[in-house]
Amino acid sequence: MSNNITREQWLSKATEELRALFKQHGETLPHEVRASCGFPSKGALGNRNRTLGQCWSATASADSHAEIFISPTISDSSRVLDILAHELIHAIHPGDGHGSKFGRTARAIGLEGKLTATTAGPEFLAWAGAVLARLGAYPHADLVPANAIKKQSTRMLKCMCNDCGYIAYTSGKWLAEMGAPHCPDHGEMAAA
Repeated sequence: MSNNITREQWLSKATEELRALFKQHGETLPHEVRASCGFPSKGALGNRNRTLGQCWSATASADSHAEIFISPTISDSSRVLDILAHELIHAIHPGDGHGSKFGRTARAIGLEGKLTATTAGPEFLAWAGAVLARLGAYPHADLVPANAIKKQSTRMLKCMCNDCGYIAYTSGKWLAEMGAPHCPDHGEMAAA
């Protein structure tokens, strides 16, 4: 496969591969489905329980297509494939959420773990190996949004002694007006 395909083309080809897998397990993926790289509507940048994919029901679309979004924070081809599979199950069983129909299909194709956060199990990975050989690498690099990088949550600034590692916290105003605090053993500390 050519490396000159877009993410959406890759996702479209992966969807067709998954369509065949679903069919092997007695499920029919609607033809009216599209997949794209984009942030889910909520939970995309959370520190915990980050949303990695989302399926919008065909009833939400003006042209009646289920719309799948894969987070741009993910670039691993195998992981993208299992997230896509998870979201496509929602398109197969609209309105079921992570209910019994969703669970039955997820387990049948080899997804494991909590139904709200499935990952590829050995059976899915074995199937995915040949598919990924045909598709090639997912043409995307991880996106690391600036606001996803943990920032200091307090106005207090950390100062540390370079000799012994002693730590003290002070305000920016105090640091500017009075200088850095002093280590009891080694004198003035450095702002970390």
